[in-house]
Amino acid sequence: MASVTSLSDSVQQRLASALSATLPEAAGADPLLRRSDRADFQANGILALAKKAKANPRELAAQVVAQVATGDVIADVEVSGPGFLNVTVADRAITGNLAARYADDTGRLGVPFAADPGTTVIDYAQPNVAKEMHVGHLRSAVIGDSVVQLLEFTGESVVRRHHIGDWGTQFGMLIQYLDEHPHELDHKDAQVTGEEAMSNLDRLYKAARRLFDSDEEFKTRARRRVVDLQAGDEHTLAMWQRFVDESKIYFFSVFEKLDMEIRDADIVGESGYNDMLAETCRLLEEKGVAVRSEGALCVFFDDVKGPDGKPVPLIVQKSDGGYGYAATDLSAIRDRVFNLKADTLLYVVDARQSLHFKMVFETARRAGWLNEDVKAQQLAFGTVLGKDGKPFKTREGETVRLVDLLDEAIDRASAVVREKAQDLSEEEIAERGAQVGIGAVKYADLSTSANRDYKFDLDQMVSLNGDTSVYLQYAYARIRSILRKAGEARPVAHPELALTDAERALGLHADAFAETVAEAAAEYAPHKLTAYLYQLASLYTSFYDKCPVLKAESPEQVENRLFLCDVTARTLHRGMALLGIRTPEKL
Repeated sequence: MASVTSLSDSVQQRLASALSATLPEAAGADPLLRRSDRADFQANGILALAKKAKANPRELAAQVVAQVATGDVIADVEVSGPGFLNVTVADRAITGNLAARYADDTGRLGVPFAADPGTTVIDYAQPNVAKEMHVGHLRSAVIGDSVVQLLEFTGESVVRRHHIGDWGTQFGMLIQYLDEHPHELDHKDAQVTGEEAMSNLDRLYKAARRLFDSDEEFKTRARRRVVDLQAGDEHTLAMWQRFVDESKIYFFSVFEKLDMEIRDADIVGESGYNDMLAETCRLLEEKGVAVRSEGALCVFFDDVKGPDGKPVPLIVQKSDGGYGYAATDLSAIRDRVFNLKADTLLYVVDARQSLHFKMVFETARRAGWLNEDVKAQQLAFGTVLGKDGKPFKTREGETVRLVDLLDEAIDRASAVVREKAQDLSEEEIAERGAQVGIGAVKYADLSTSANRDYKFDLDQMVSLNGDTSVYLQYAYARIRSILRKAGEARPVAHPELALTDAERALGLHADAFAETVAEAAAEYAPHKLTAYLYQLASLYTSFYDKCPVLKAESPEQVENRLFLCDVTARTLHRGMALLGIRTPEKL
């Protein structure tokens, strides 16, 4: 199926050729087209061109209008104000374009692939081994998953990476404790839930910590164990692997609850780069990018200074020979650029890590690993706040467990579904409750620009009114219900019919799906897609209120309105899937 040229692109092309016919030196100039409340589109590019050509903008605009071919796409174009062009699109073009999208049997709605896709490695959803996932892990997972869907949909080759915290000195204490209490991670049954795995790890972690803090001899043994781990001692590594495996049971259960696909092969933790660390340091030192300072291997920057005015370096190797996060992150860059052949590296990481990544990327640039052809970018995200606008904590001041949060969202959503449900079984209510609850959490996260903080307010999230996923899910379910009730009548496009204002507004917006997806993917900005979908659902509601569908005036109008309903439903369904949100057929 060929991609469909959107109406705005068609209008843009026609205006551009009228411009160059009027003013040959303006060939290739952008007419600056945008949606307008005064007409379907407004073009403001003539003002700048007139200034450049030293012409009167209104006169130039009138000359351009004379060159515009009206008919199949543009019904009317007029000069407004100081030299704007107001463009009205033909009803036939709106219906015809949507019909072409509707005919796309690939489910892409005629959305084109990006012109020159590349390979992006995206680093997101990074929990820590042997630690509970908390609300801070939510954003990295949800934003990362949506960006993956958007990029893959536009044809980008995407490699997912989950850089889990699975290495470091704390493992000495855990491994030593497990060695001395070998049955602490044993399972009674073959089937272990994520909750059991986490409580096993949590219990062991607390017991090991108590012993470490109170028993000097144990502390010494635990520290020796770190040396064994780093030296690759087989028995120690086997014990370490048990912690990783137990943690994965838990991680996978949380990601499953989040309705998110996390594949084992994509989990490459800090440990995955151990074999590269020494070489990374050697290369940086040989190239003069890093220098020894007080025994440590450091990279200095002119613009990074501490409160005392002294430079704060990025420490790649500590003076005791140990490696920090910087060595691992730089080794990961080498792996992603040279082995995975990426041309874009994306890191969905908390904004508080921004300075660290700025220094790491600059170091990699100096080493020649990043350049004009290979770029790295942090997709920094803000903090999740409670209703009081402060960082989200429990009443006891603890960090909120992610599982508790998701369970509560599902409970709240199930209550909303039960209240509205007419003919759903208990099983269906539970299934829809999960889809609505998880959808509500994801949508609230994604509808805020990633770099801003947002308030976690479950009452608001599962509300049927306002900018929530539940509102969109109900709009979708309502359309599916109309299509089921249509009986013999089928959705069929009738380009010969005149459209009402509400039909036109809905049709023009539905046609803009392709450019919204392209923009959201190019800018790694899922919030642009959520805003588009909310507007689509709002325009549909207004259409539904003003235009009878099954009781329209003629059989052709019934078919055409069913067609508008179905195009809207397909667009909502596809758009929500790109956000990682389900759209149930019945609610």
